Amino acid sequence: MRSPIISFQDYGFQYTAQAEPTLHHINLDIYPGEKILIAGASGSGKSTIASCINGLIPFSYKGESTGKLLVDGKEPEKSSIFELSHTVGTVLQDTDGQFIGLTVAEDIAFALENQCIMQPEMKETVKRVAQLVDIDHHLDHAPHELSGGQKQRVSLAGVMVDDVKVILFDEPLANLDPAAGKNTIELIDEIQKKTGAAVVIIEHRIEDVLWKSVDRVVLMENGCIVADMAPEKLLSSDILMQHGIREPLYLTALKYAGVPVSENMNPEHVQSLRLTETQKQMVRDWKEQGLAEDRDNSPKQELLKVQNLSFGYTNEKMALVDINFTIYEGEMVSIVGRNGAGKSTLAKLICGFETPTEGDILFQGRSLSGNTIKERAESIGYCMQNPNQMISKPMIWDEVEMALLHTDMTEEERKQRVEETLKICGLYPFRKWPVSALSYGQKKRVTIASILVCRPRVIILDEPTAGQDYKHYTEIMEFLKELNGKGYTILLITHDMHLMLEYTKRAICFSEGKLLADTTSAKVLNDPELVKKASLKETSLYNLSLLCGIDDPEELTERFIHYEQEVR
Repeated sequence: MRSPIISFQDYGFQYTAQAEPTLHHINLDIYPGEKILIAGASGSGKSTIASCINGLIPFSYKGESTGKLLVDGKEPEKSSIFELSHTVGTVLQDTDGQFIGLTVAEDIAFALENQCIMQPEMKETVKRVAQLVDIDHHLDHAPHELSGGQKQRVSLAGVMVDDVKVILFDEPLANLDPAAGKNTIELIDEIQKKTGAAVVIIEHRIEDVLWKSVDRVVLMENGCIVADMAPEKLLSSDILMQHGIREPLYLTALKYAGVPVSENMNPEHVQSLRLTETQKQMVRDWKEQGLAEDRDNSPKQELLKVQNLSFGYTNEKMALVDINFTIYEGEMVSIVGRNGAGKSTLAKLICGFETPTEGDILFQGRSLSGNTIKERAESIGYCMQNPNQMISKPMIWDEVEMALLHTDMTEEERKQRVEETLKICGLYPFRKWPVSALSYGQKKRVTIASILVCRPRVIILDEPTAGQDYKHYTEIMEFLKELNGKGYTILLITHDMHLMLEYTKRAICFSEGKLLADTTSAKVLNDPELVKKASLKETSLYNLSLLCGIDDPEELTERFIHYEQEVR
């Protein structure tokens, strides 16, 4: 009988700084060659499990443990983090934080240098591992020059040079565009098959991970394991939704159509899904119901116009080329495309952080070219992806009020405006709290409040839901939907195709500095050629449409969106 490579035996852990344990009675065995997905909402304990496996607990994060943990037959506390690194290799969520070398080759070789491996052997090992992850043509490049997906490959190569027995991935999809995320899951699957290592993936985006097979899904909540089962068993139950985790879209669509999901349907992938002709007909019939197009024929008022816009950070390479589109008052629009497509550059140009090489940006028909950043901020607000990079005051009230301090408003007027804004953002009960006491999602609200307090007409948000579990994702997006309902025009720069489908009717699609499409979200994600060019990923609703013999997959997507809005 095989022995587990990782074994948690009635294990519990409490951080020194916390009043309550984070993990309770964990019993989990992971065997050599297994691929395990550990999922759960934020704060469920999945990251703490990862820290126990790779030795950050107890060597970096101090606390009290109960029960027993064995990694390759040894108790971590009786070993060292250096010894554990030969058994467990970790690929971090933030790959930039993992790079050491000035070139890709140096970075991959770092562990070998620490072991005093001779140069010829080191070069041979680096070359072999780089070929394994298909990064051997970039060995002379600096890591920061690479795309998000290429950085993942470098990080993976850096841990593979040790021939580790366990490869641990912490939120591997968080910072990647959809196509790069899909490629990463394929790469993990390929490496696992080539090396035979046990693979542990920590991720809440279950459908994306299940693009390739996993042996088991371990679901966590409040520091406990609430499910440990094969994916087909998990997906044919209601366990995911009961614990606040989004189930795959194709399964939700089947349930909306009245098709019960069972294990014998092979529900773990949309590609492996087996439906009877009767079940396919049920999906087609449901698609036909309520398909009347939701057309808004009321006249639209032009708010923001981008006209023949071009920009380059250097003379040799243009980041944006001849961009034209118009945003209308009260719209909520997604801006999508691969990493480096020009989305964030566009936001910088609109806000005045950069100056166009050619073209113009008009607000209510007037050119913004002569306006300062401060003047633009009165009409256009910008929220960065990471709230910690925006917040500069320790107290919530001070952070929200800061933008008003250099205006002509009296203290009483400022007080009234801040109170109104905090109420709109659901932060009024916390007005006297320090920012440090808030969750990540609440900090996002603080940054939005600090923009809203100026009463801009347009708000641009960069990746508003990045790294958020389903519960917090829904909270943030429903809040933005409420703001949109109050008349705020919202532009969302996002890699999240679910967000794009569920909350924005319109999508502006970029690739390599060019505007590829400006159309409905459903149309974008049901056009295979456009999906490929923009490094997006077709949703599983598209694959379900093909499986059910639906001639126009866009119709099923539209039906799904409308139905979601009805039941939400």
